[in-house]
Amino acid sequence: MRVTLQGIGKSYPTQGGGTFVALENVSLEIREGEFLALIGVSGCGKSTLLELIAGLQTPTAGTIAFDGIPHVGPHPRVSVVFQEDSTFPWKTVAGNIGFGLEMRGADPKARARRVEAMIDLVGLRGFEDRYPHQLSGGMRQRVAIGRTLVLDPAILLMDEPFGALDEQTRFLLGEELLRIWRESGATVVFVTHSLHEAVQLADRIAVIAPRPGRIVRIIDNDLSRPRRESHEAERYGAMIEELRVLLGLEGNREQTRA
Repeated sequence: MRVTLQGIGKSYPTQGGGTFVALENVSLEIREGEFLALIGVSGCGKSTLLELIAGLQTPTAGTIAFDGIPHVGPHPRVSVVFQEDSTFPWKTVAGNIGFGLEMRGADPKARARRVEAMIDLVGLRGFEDRYPHQLSGGMRQRVAIGRTLVLDPAILLMDEPFGALDEQTRFLLGEELLRIWRESGATVVFVTHSLHEAVQLADRIAVIAPRPGRIVRIIDNDLSRPRRESHEAERYGAMIEELRVLLGLEGNREQTRA
């Protein structure tokens, strides 16, 4: 599914009677089947933009269209994975993954088959009867991804889904996400603070500047996969440096991986 954002703005009233402009004149074409990363400093509006695409908020200006058809509100083929642990502690891995299908009234046998297939896809075979407290943080995020993908979304929106994980786990789960993305065929829009994560994962990287939030550059990432700092090192480093300059991070290299 193709998503078109045209002239999107989002404003909020302030206590003093003024207006806070979170996003201004954002136009973006999200291609069907691509992996798009949104990066920017904290407070630039990237999560707000994701929620607007998801239909969880309504823009104060502009339009959002799916395959050319303007749409307001949640869309049945658009799903979201958040950073926070969203697993149900009283349900097993299989119960968590099948929850959405159960709520939709799916046939129990068909639901069981789809849940089994999703458990394999997200790499949780052997853990289907475990409860969330028996899983690592990375495995719980796999459950959240599986619970979303089992509903067959055309668009998967991910708001810093690995932000609470350590760097090594984030990298490994990112590689796993790429495999799942290729096999599922979904369009992925991925919010991250990490420049390395954006370069590792995305086909294109949209850089968002703050106050008000706006897209200042969209970078095509044609580095060959799998992507490592040591692989095509000069081009990899040049892309990281370009992102740092666009985000104004030249003086703080710790922000690169944050």
